[in-house]
Amino acid sequence: MSIQKILNAEGHFGVPVKIFTQDIDHDSIEQLSKMAQLPFIHSHIAVMPDVHVGKGATVGSVIPTKHAIIPAAVGVDIGCGMNAIRLNLKAHQLPDNLSPLRHAIERKVPVGFNMHKQVKAKASTLTPLEKRLQPILLKHSGLVRMLRQFDATWQKQLGTLGGGNHFIELCLDENQDVWIMLHSGSRGLGNVIGTYFIELAKKEAQHRFGHVPDKDLSYFAEGSASFDDYVEAVEWAQSYAYENRREMMRLILGAIRPILPSFQMTKEAINCHHNYVSQENHFGENVFVTRKGAIRAREDELGIIPGSMGARSYIVRGKGNPESFCSCSHGAGRKMSRSKAKLLFNQQDLIAQTQGIECRKDSGVIDEIPSAYKDIDQVIAYQSDLIEVVHTLKQILCIKG
Repeated sequence: MSIQKILNAEGHFGVPVKIFTQDIDHDSIEQLSKMAQLPFIHSHIAVMPDVHVGKGATVGSVIPTKHAIIPAAVGVDIGCGMNAIRLNLKAHQLPDNLSPLRHAIERKVPVGFNMHKQVKAKASTLTPLEKRLQPILLKHSGLVRMLRQFDATWQKQLGTLGGGNHFIELCLDENQDVWIMLHSGSRGLGNVIGTYFIELAKKEAQHRFGHVPDKDLSYFAEGSASFDDYVEAVEWAQSYAYENRREMMRLILGAIRPILPSFQMTKEAINCHHNYVSQENHFGENVFVTRKGAIRAREDELGIIPGSMGARSYIVRGKGNPESFCSCSHGAGRKMSRSKAKLLFNQQDLIAQTQGIECRKDSGVIDEIPSAYKDIDQVIAYQSDLIEVVHTLKQILCIKG
């Protein structure tokens, strides 16, 4: 399907907002309308089918900016994204009881607020990150005070899952091939970097002429020291998130090898961000593209669109649609808040909706119940102009933070 709605089509109140779904709530429209008024938005804002209200900016939005970046649009889980690898194993080679596999992974990969007791990442991963981090800390020493046991924490969190909607899954595709898929970001230090620079942008906005329709839309202007420092810090956090997913995948593979028949990884391996900013060229201009809950989908580029726990997920190939700034959705998208999900559903609902999946079924993950999310099949259908489906995956094991 093509663009379903356009807000501000005539451009009387900023740039147009092009929406690739009919399923969008009033609060998201309000949030997007404010964003569209900013004078440095390039061409238009693109909105993906998994759209919903977010903190700072609308989840599922693609925001191209000229000579400015909005830290709150990138958010605090900088570089959050997906990693997927296909193994040369078939479903029939898996054990009937997947519980030992789940427990083996949980022993190797800390989840929630937990971290490794010792640093697990190799020096070849840590040293380049540490070298790039030092100049950032020299200019912004306040970051160190915001993270307990700073050096130990960011290093020991490399290769850990975190909480919320982050997950590790074992899946089967339409050919009964086995996949490992995970979702995580830049952990504690990424959160600290995001929070620190969002607050700095708000402080600087108080001393700047010009109207900002919402304090969450406070920005850094290109040419300022804060702009350069933020770009440096956000690129570091995005690199950390990428390495965090790679390290986790390494630990997962090590955990499951003793339990499964001998296997190898196939060439289909994907590691992509969906909360990030990058420098790109669109409609003849060099711009900063912020994808807030969206992945890049250039022509023939592979990406991952996961469904909720218990639903299907998709490996997709991008079509390079210019109207979406070569983007697509990052998942199903929530249709209700976590607090509302906890009010509406109970543990029995969770057990019923995750039947046949080896996963946590306790009250601590009720906010991640499948009914709290949009229908992933409808989300995929809305973006047929943006991507084509390569593989359809069904979860059989899920680990939540």
